Amino acid sequence: MMKKRQLLLAIGLTGLGMLSQSPAFAQADYPNKPIKLIVAFPPGGTSDVMGRLMAEELGKVLKQPVVVENIGGAGGVVGTDRAVKMPADGYTIIQTGVGQNAVAHGLDPNLKYNSLTDFIHLTQVHSGPNVLLVHPSQPFKTVKELVDYAKKNPGKLDYGFTHAASGHMAMELFKQTTGVFLTGIPYRGGGPMLNDLLAGTIPMIFLNQDVALPHVKAGKLRALAVTSKERNALYPDVPTIAESGYKGFEALSWSGLSVAKGTPQPIVDKLEAAMAQAMQSANFKQRLTSTGFVIPSLGSKPYTEFVKSELDQWTRVIKTAGIKPQ
Repeated sequence: MMKKRQLLLAIGLTGLGMLSQSPAFAQADYPNKPIKLIVAFPPGGTSDVMGRLMAEELGKVLKQPVVVENIGGAGGVVGTDRAVKMPADGYTIIQTGVGQNAVAHGLDPNLKYNSLTDFIHLTQVHSGPNVLLVHPSQPFKTVKELVDYAKKNPGKLDYGFTHAASGHMAMELFKQTTGVFLTGIPYRGGGPMLNDLLAGTIPMIFLNQDVALPHVKAGKLRALAVTSKERNALYPDVPTIAESGYKGFEALSWSGLSVAKGTPQPIVDKLEAAMAQAMQSANFKQRLTSTGFVIPSLGSKPYTEFVKSELDQWTRVIKTAGIKPQ
């Protein structure tokens, strides 16, 4: 009788062990260990700041640490490619964004990953406009005046850009939309480009709103327009390009969170809900709005549709401009 009980107990424990290792049990228990969040850019930039902010707030909701790992290279492509090939078990979250998931496809039609089919996009995290900035010594004070000047002086007006950055894309879209011929001066980084604009060496650039703001407030640069469809809260007196006569114009810097295709649906649902909750925190809202970023529509469906629309727009702009990868 004793041997029979021991046998039944052993069978029961074995079954319990097998159950605990089953996919269904793992999904119900998720997360039971730290989660990795891959940021495909070096520490210190906007992408890294957004990733760390989301990791902090998401960890509070999920009751597990969310640890940021920076894997930079090739404008976000290296880290994104590596991340999407990691196990689709919910323990690797991928920060997706305009560079690596929209612009990159326009630059390289043979990209190793497909941003529409290799990912499950969970939610957009932030968006922000670029600002059309000119040195105060320039004669134009509105978009119309700038366009009129450029059309009367084709090719004589320069602008600075860093290859494939959001400001570069905004300028290409601006040129194609307005029909002006401008001469681009390439820079290897945003810092030297901004310094040359402040010195008056170049007349204008597009720049992210958070970086531009202190220089605009100090009167060192003049903001002609923002590239969002609506005015930005930190630039209430600066019109949009759309309201300056170019209806529908929009060029945004943005990021979101995604996982690899194949991640179990219960885990996808839990992450999507947790992210929505995390982004409602007072800390998250304050950190974004204080730098002029906007909290977009939350959730998988709107973000998936947004990624597709951005991929289509920037692929079209890049093809028209004839921009090649570096």
